[in-house]
Amino acid sequence: MGRADDMRFADLTFDDFRRLATDSTLSAYEKIGFPDEYRAGYEPAIFADIVGKLPPLDGRDQVVVDIGPGCSGLPVLLREHCEQRGHALLLVDSEEMLAHHPDGGRVRKFAGRFPDCPELLAEFAGRVDAILAYSVLHYVHPRHSVDEFLDAATGLLAHGGHMLIGDIPNWSKRRRFFSSPAGREFHRAFTGSDEPPELTADETAPHIDDAVVLGLVARARAAGCDAHVVPQADSLPMANRREDLRVSRP
Repeated sequence: MGRADDMRFADLTFDDFRRLATDSTLSAYEKIGFPDEYRAGYEPAIFADIVGKLPPLDGRDQVVVDIGPGCSGLPVLLREHCEQRGHALLLVDSEEMLAHHPDGGRVRKFAGRFPDCPELLAEFAGRVDAILAYSVLHYVHPRHSVDEFLDAATGLLAHGGHMLIGDIPNWSKRRRFFSSPAGREFHRAFTGSDEPPELTADETAPHIDDAVVLGLVARARAAGCDAHVVPQADSLPMANRREDLRVSRP
């Protein structure tokens, strides 16, 4: 689903984002792989949804990890929130993306593609109170890499810690929505076309569907955590075709 111009953000890789991060012709949203209309004006609502799903963020003096923060306003909101509450904030992303974030305060940067960050994994194993990984899981390919991502992230969680893997584009959820009358009308209004939405994923390319999402729930639980698939707030721009995974360690 999308207009033709949106396809420039399809199938991006970690190295693509390194390139986008330094492209001065792009907006902050385009640098993280979204047309402006998908994120502009929505980030305060997105952040409110995140805070509601990550209880440690409203505590004091916590250790917070943001995996793939990018360079839009969302990590700025997180940083301000962490500064107000005395949290240590650890940012994991490419050097090019991290260059958009000023040094100082209780912020530490770990350059690299998660989980290829051995210093972070060694120093903070079992010590992290809150992990945010927003709009990044669909760039982790293929399935075994998604499992590796989850295993490394859960290994960071302290007892009582929470993780939000947010904004997961689930092809099964997308198919359900665009097969409905409401979904078809949404598609017509958004694209200005009477062409039906695409309902079949490219089976030759990695994609996330119900099997992957529910497999992650089972994997997190097998690792000793509680895990649940939760909806996004209806006010968010892609709530009708994306969802979140909450993980907590008792």
